[in-house]
Amino acid sequence: MTDTHSDTPAKGSDKVSLGGSELRVSRLCLGGNVFGWTADEAQSFAVLDAFAAGGGNFVDTADVYSAWVPGHRGGESETVLGRWIHSRGNRDEIVIGTKVGGHPAMPGISAANIQAATEGCLRRLGVDRIDLLYTHWDFPETPVEEFVPALDALVRAGKVRAVAASNISAARLTASLDFSAREGLAAYVAVQPHYNLVSRRSYEGPLAAVVAARGLSCLPYYALASGFLTGKYRPGGGRADSGRGHGAADFLNDPKALRILAALDKVADIHDSAPATVALAWLNAQPTVAAPIASARRVEQLPALLDGARLRLTAEDLELLDSASH
Repeated sequence: MTDTHSDTPAKGSDKVSLGGSELRVSRLCLGGNVFGWTADEAQSFAVLDAFAAGGGNFVDTADVYSAWVPGHRGGESETVLGRWIHSRGNRDEIVIGTKVGGHPAMPGISAANIQAATEGCLRRLGVDRIDLLYTHWDFPETPVEEFVPALDALVRAGKVRAVAASNISAARLTASLDFSAREGLAAYVAVQPHYNLVSRRSYEGPLAAVVAARGLSCLPYYALASGFLTGKYRPGGGRADSGRGHGAADFLNDPKALRILAALDKVADIHDSAPATVALAWLNAQPTVAAPIASARRVEQLPALLDGARLRLTAEDLELLDSASH
């Protein structure tokens, strides 16, 4: 049984607002990187059905997923997600987040590329609007005076509801927000950084400070450290059986990572839950975090992820995890 007491009602609500936008999302964002890659269409549909049935409404994808697979062109994940939405007739119930600027055939965040790439996303998704559009990577050579107006134009045209940034520095985020405010243009409402119990410095510090000061939301990717924080991969265990498992294996010789895993096990035992649940609950307890992103290839992987949005960790739990992860 999962401990669902709520000492902090705002953080315990079923849905949370993203930044200053009208978007309200579940406290777990389902990662769509596996759709059309390690999960075929039937498996992806089953996972999406179970996610929606479990109260989830926020799905993350990108135009580049899964261009790294031989024979793929990118956009496979968007196509699968779009087909599912069309077949279920639930467009207004799902918040779609997708990204442009990282596709090898359409790299960069020039105004022209943002426009063309977004049209491609809309076409593959089979929708007339994207709820949350990210710039997938920052390209410092492109001035904010070019890409911010391009994003604003998409919002004004009704093709995008809100905009966000993935993989951006504190300085560039500040510059873009300042320009948006000065010119009265659509501003980033969220950031998607690499952030989890094993990798904290990638977000905590200057970037987190800007996000907090400006009222943005954080949507961490690699929330489970490529699966390591699920507890599935341990020293002396079997080989990874998924396309992402090699990333988890990288932590098996890291003393700090193993300390974190031991702390996760202890807290999970206290709450009769899974290590993945605790890892996601820890993220949800962090200032500015709205919804960690985690993916599932199989329906049976979902309950532990969904429980991460409901589990409320005690001060003692958080202290134990923080001590292990610093």
